[in-house]
Amino acid sequence: MDNEFELVFVIAYQKMLNLHYLDKLLDEIQLRFRDMFQDNLQAGKFLEDFSGFGPEFTRALKLVEEESRIEKLAQQKPRKFEESEKSQKSIKSMIVSDKNESKTDLKSKKEQKKSVKILEESIQVSSQSVDDLDEQTRMENLRKLSQKKKSPKSPNPKSPKSGKKSTTWDPVVYGGKLSKEEINNLDRTVGKPSDSEDVDIHFNQYVPDQNLVGRSAQLEDVEYEDDEEMLKSSSSGKSGGGMFSMFSNLVGNKALTREDLEPVLAKLKDNLIAKNVASEVATSLIESVMVKLEGSVMGTFQSIASTVKDALTQSLMKLLTPKRRVDILRDVLDAKENKKPYVITFCGVNGVGKSTNLAKICFWLIENKFTVLIAACDTFRAGAVEQLRTHTRRLNSLHPPQTNKGEQMVQLYEKGYGKDAAGIALEAINHARDSGIDVVLVDTAGRMQDNEPLMRALSKLISVNAPDLVLFVGEALVGNEAIDQLVKFNAALADHSSSDNPHTIDGIVLTKFDTIDDKVGSAISMTYISGQPIVFVGTGQTYTDLKSINSKAVVAALMK
Repeated sequence: MDNEFELVFVIAYQKMLNLHYLDKLLDEIQLRFRDMFQDNLQAGKFLEDFSGFGPEFTRALKLVEEESRIEKLAQQKPRKFEESEKSQKSIKSMIVSDKNESKTDLKSKKEQKKSVKILEESIQVSSQSVDDLDEQTRMENLRKLSQKKKSPKSPNPKSPKSGKKSTTWDPVVYGGKLSKEEINNLDRTVGKPSDSEDVDIHFNQYVPDQNLVGRSAQLEDVEYEDDEEMLKSSSSGKSGGGMFSMFSNLVGNKALTREDLEPVLAKLKDNLIAKNVASEVATSLIESVMVKLEGSVMGTFQSIASTVKDALTQSLMKLLTPKRRVDILRDVLDAKENKKPYVITFCGVNGVGKSTNLAKICFWLIENKFTVLIAACDTFRAGAVEQLRTHTRRLNSLHPPQTNKGEQMVQLYEKGYGKDAAGIALEAINHARDSGIDVVLVDTAGRMQDNEPLMRALSKLISVNAPDLVLFVGEALVGNEAIDQLVKFNAALADHSSSDNPHTIDGIVLTKFDTIDDKVGSAISMTYISGQPIVFVGTGQTYTDLKSINSKAVVAALMK
């Protein structure tokens, strides 16, 4: 579905064919069709001759089939023996036998017996020597001992009596001065920065496997369980459990009424809310399912569950279908042809991970051979500029300069703290235009949606600089809060803008997606309330933990 131009793209193929590239083909056809006939579509000329798209469809089909074949071969290619763990082991180390264990046990027992035997012999010899002493020898020993006691002690020279030591007062406390030698003696710091090179001890925590560098230009989709397996588990009957087991009390062979469906769909609504779907969105979703099912006649329980599943899937897919698509790589190439930088502004509330996900997106862009300038416009939070400076150093160490001029792939534009964020962003964009940098990523300070002065400042930054894309960074952990944040951010950007056509949020970055398991309802809520797509999904803390969302995967997780 293409909601912007009210188009529906359909693929017809033989059911016996197992084609894995259909979704990718649909996306490619949609983008190419829009690009070719954009003028006609915007003018509302839907009755024109579109037969000229035939060759373009053939090229797109061949391209997608070839990519699918290459991916399939890469997945089926077996590992070499040298890459396996087995090749690192010798044959001798893999042999485990009772014979070897018995030899070691026997040896230890022999050594233990030998030490006991030696101890017993020594005790026996000592006892025999005592018995062999006669009376005369014993008396001679007593006489020598008594003479030793009577002998005068040798005079020891008396040590001179030490006098009282003078008190040494602390010169630091009492206003005195220390010599350079005394300062060095007092300094007991170990591992000072001056003693060693500047080493980033946290580098391995942020930098992924070095083998992934250079192979992360394509974003992967978020994966969940297979949709067909989920259908089987959800419609397996009364004992199967799951979301659809609640339909077992519906009676077949009669038209379903609103009274029959209300108690069941109320439980379905609670299930959606438990998976972080906002209550307002869940109510709208249940109402759409109610309209589709009311008046339907079902014969068995299985058909009821299947029909409910289809109706719910259609409603969820409709909610997740945004008004427009965002293709950043294509837009960057267009801006590059026009010799201007592509500007992306990040905004959101405090602590959602704007700077971290900005660094992930920056890594993805330099993997696609684009140069990036990061504008440090968070002039409020302590350590914000230093955090971006550290990310810049790490990203440049992963991607050394590609050109003969030695220009770095990532640069940082900073002016310190307490300055006007809109002015810093304007200077950064002008610097990128003069230097021929492809993309500018503008990092802004976190702010709550109710803070009017900070929302005015954000609206000013967007109005003055007119970025190409405004991304709202939100957490996947929130439910109803997602609606409140997005509604108030959009309202503030519209109300405080001086333009007649204010620039509001264009897309969403959903962070901390790896912490929610199947509670993916925030994706439904944010897309429904804003009508904008989820462009990126953050799934971890390293630079490669950035994925694109798959609508089918989100729907499957919600229906689990």
